[in-house]
Amino acid sequence: MEGLSGKLRMLLGHDVEISAVERIEPWFVDRVYLRDGTSVIVKTLREDARDFRVDPAQVVTEFCALTFLNELGFELAPRVVASDLAMNMIALEDLGHRPSLFDLLLAGAPTADAAERSFVRALGQLHVTTVGLEGAFYEARSALGPVDPQFERERYMGTGWPETQSYVESLGAGLSSEAHAEMATVIGCLRDPGPFLAFSNGDACAFNFLVEGVEGKLIDFEFAGYRHALTDVACLYVPGSMWITVSDPVTRGLEADYREVLSSVVPEAADDDLYGSGIAAACLAFAVERLHRFPYVDRRTPGHLSRVQMISTLESAADTATAHGSFPHLAGWARTVADLLRRRWRDADVDPRRYRSYTPRIDGP
Repeated sequence: MEGLSGKLRMLLGHDVEISAVERIEPWFVDRVYLRDGTSVIVKTLREDARDFRVDPAQVVTEFCALTFLNELGFELAPRVVASDLAMNMIALEDLGHRPSLFDLLLAGAPTADAAERSFVRALGQLHVTTVGLEGAFYEARSALGPVDPQFERERYMGTGWPETQSYVESLGAGLSSEAHAEMATVIGCLRDPGPFLAFSNGDACAFNFLVEGVEGKLIDFEFAGYRHALTDVACLYVPGSMWITVSDPVTRGLEADYREVLSSVVPEAADDDLYGSGIAAACLAFAVERLHRFPYVDRRTPGHLSRVQMISTLESAADTATAHGSFPHLAGWARTVADLLRRRWRDADVDPRRYRSYTPRIDGP
């Protein structure tokens, strides 16, 4: 504790008096209480080398991202209070004891629907605020260490497609020539987003939106960078790592809310074909990236909810593509893989309608 206190005094100033330090899980950050009655959130690297946030570049990226947004006047993210990148530490505005949107959805809170709409519009506002400014961000980021903007665009797609393809071929679900062509289009869409290139925190999800009332702020910018804007809203259409099911963003008006905000600066977002192909590409790419975990999930004990989740993710991505009239062959392939997994994992062959919207996966990663 004394070692941490010394580092905090170096970060915040030797004249700052610290009264208490509280570890906040599962974010693994510290709330530092000061004797003047205020508090700040301090992020540093994690202690377990096998865990997340062990690369100093993550601290640098978060510092640059939040500084970039602070200077743009974007108020839906925390302010940077202090930094010492040599110690891999940054101090951020303390947003207080707010629940995350995940908490509200999990509890079925009366405010959950309104808070989710705020989340969607916050993502839209993040994107419209930052469109066209990638040069300024990467100039600042590269001054503090190497960064590859093209890699950041492609990060969302994962790096395991060749291996994933071999897995599904072994199941008897190789891609047709038409599906191969559509996959190439999906990859090209995300590599070259065109007018949809915008700033992302790198992990847009309900867990990283802290809510006060029904409004909230985005957190966790360790993997921030410029990529296809619609990859941030794919979490509305397909389950992420935390859910088995999500809801229907079209019938609930969430898609319309997001498109309304984004189209104020990116008129292409109002074009049904362009938006449809973009969101379908984002959802299918996410499903393929999650499918790379197949060998790991296949070894798990029958009944593990990650199996149901993998099937649900594939089927949700296929449904999104179909609903938006895009990538019919790739969507059909995703359904075929899901059907094969249902037969392989009899324990996961369940009707998704048995689950309510936002049913959590609570059995581990």
